[in-house]
Amino acid sequence: MSTLDPGQIAEKARALGSWFHNIDLNGVQTAPDHFLSDYPNVKWRQFEHAIPADLTGKSVLDIGCNGGFYSIQMKRRGADRVLGVDFDDRYLEQARFAAQVTGEDIEFRKLSVYDVAELGETFDVVLFMGVLYHLRHPLLALDLIHEHVAKDLLIFQSMQRGAKEVFPVEANYTFWEEKHFDEPGYPKMHFIEHEYADDWTNWWAPNAACVEAMLRSAGFSIESHPEDEVYICRRASPPKGPGAVYPAKPKTNGKANGGAQA
Repeated sequence: MSTLDPGQIAEKARALGSWFHNIDLNGVQTAPDHFLSDYPNVKWRQFEHAIPADLTGKSVLDIGCNGGFYSIQMKRRGADRVLGVDFDDRYLEQARFAAQVTGEDIEFRKLSVYDVAELGETFDVVLFMGVLYHLRHPLLALDLIHEHVAKDLLIFQSMQRGAKEVFPVEANYTFWEEKHFDEPGYPKMHFIEHEYADDWTNWWAPNAACVEAMLRSAGFSIESHPEDEVYICRRASPPKGPGAVYPAKPKTNGKANGGAQA
């Protein structure tokens, strides 16, 4: 637990820049004027009941941990090990500070979701919250999570736009059948070429049917849907076999270059 007083905590929080996670640090709010109100706590309260209250003996991987809100919640539920990864240095600094102040023993690393194989281990619980729509290659990310780090439970959340209802898609259609594509509840992923909500990293906006179909396609069985954007899943077998691909990376002086986040 940090020995900093509220004034020192507030000063350090401001120095770390704008926070997307509003976290209560001993009475100091890191993002008190968040446009989504007390976010992500307002969302957490809607689905926390669907996650095991006791994570004793469990390992947790928080992909795209941002300021560390969910990592802290997992540690408070008794998880033996919590690892938070993100590709943004500012978020990682915020997360480390938040864990320091709250007294939670959490490890944070700089890592892209595309490089989770580098961890070389699987985790009992994987959180993938608010990341999918920021990725240029979202299905690849789900495939890599399934193949390399998900041992059992996946807690998933994505911004959604479009229809909430899910159209009953048949297993196959003839080449000449087209009407189902126009159904509002048919799985659709809206592509954002420029910006959305003043954020150029918002690349995709799936509807509910698309989110569910992508999760199943990557080999995750949906157990519950406790909140509009949140799904609790179990690792299963991909319906059509392993889907992760590994594009060749260009080489410089005989060494492969690293990949990019988006």
